[in-house]
Amino acid sequence: MARPSVELHPEAIAEARAAYLWYAQRNPSAADAFMAALDQAVAQITESPARWPAHLHGTRKFLLARFPYSVIYRATATNIQIIAVAHGRRRPGYWRTRRF
Repeated sequence: MARPSVELHPEAIAEARAAYLWYAQRNPSAADAFMAALDQAVAQITESPARWPAHLHGTRKFLLARFPYSVIYRATATNIQIIAVAHGRRRPGYWRTRRF
């Protein structure tokens, strides 16, 4: 079975970039570790999209282990849609109106 393609919402990209820059200002190695964790999360989601628990509005949620962020995504038969790279202290579902 072919792996699904991955689509990233522009706001999810902006969230990941903002988090990276925040970490980079404080500790460049932490920023690199954040991006590595995010890349690993997307790889694991792509490998087995149904593995992580159902979340709000038909999405699923992957928690990053070392960072207070979650990858919020939707899985279809042909692709993975990354909806948000959400900080754990933001209100749940703030991203729910995002469309691809």
